[in-house]
Amino acid sequence: MAAGIVVREAHFPGRAPVEAYGNGGFRFADMSHRGSILCLPSGVYAWEPANPLDLKPSDFARLLAEAEAVEILLVGTGKDIRRLPAPLRDVLKENNISADAMSTGAAVRTYNVLLAEDRAVAAALIAVD
Repeated sequence: MAAGIVVREAHFPGRAPVEAYGNGGFRFADMSHRGSILCLPSGVYAWEPANPLDLKPSDFARLLAEAEAVEILLVGTGKDIRRLPAPLRDVLKENNISADAMSTGAAVRTYNVLLAEDRAVAAALIAVD
């Protein structure tokens, strides 16, 4: 008997450069995703922080679970650069992750370069229109 439609968590299992961004989403691995994404060594995941203007450590639980495989975190904060809140910076530092906040466009470009260099990089990218 058919089970019907199965809804799965959005996830691409692998590391892939971000080919394009804008219009509220991203393009990578010949696919597109509407909304924000989290690019980790284990893959690319749909990521919707509770409040993109006030990121919290809980928004990065999946990243922290893979902390030993990540040295650099690039945070694309949208069109404007926003400083990461102190509690988040502290948690990342405790996990030996260096974090840089920048516009999403700059984060995408930097992520692609570091990924091509096979660096231990992750990216949290807030979608822009």
